[in-house]
Amino acid sequence: MSWCEFKNAAPELADFGNSRLTRKIAYLATIRAQGAPRVHPVSPFISDQGLFVYMEPTSPKAADLRRDPRFAMHCSVEDNDGGEGEFCVCGKATVIDGQARDKAFDAARVIGYKPNDRYVLFELGVDEVMATTYEDGVPVRRRWSRLQE
Repeated sequence: MSWCEFKNAAPELADFGNSRLTRKIAYLATIRAQGAPRVHPVSPFISDQGLFVYMEPTSPKAADLRRDPRFAMHCSVEDNDGGEGEFCVCGKATVIDGQARDKAFDAARVIGYKPNDRYVLFELGVDEVMATTYEDGVPVRRRWSRLQE
């Protein structure tokens, strides 16, 4: 499911995710060829077209996602108290090429990102989302899954 479809299904959760991912570093977990997890810092961006990450074409994360598109991505957290909250999205990544890639890169540039033309672009599909905020030190958890839809 695209980020846009997720936003239609769960607008408040999508808005929270947007606030936790936009213009911030997140951590993308991929699966190595041997099956072990690998974690990478990334700068995801969200546009009218979807949720994306771009990277060097020779990046280990690009090789991981091309081989096995499953991922999990978690926002960074500002402090030991959970900061402004946690947001995690899981799903499958798809390589975006051609005019769709150019259009997404143009959208990224409009919102202040600087993707290089040599970069590979992945759209991150949304299968499951988990969010945690802390109210008076008590965690409040919300979950969404496309299987619930």
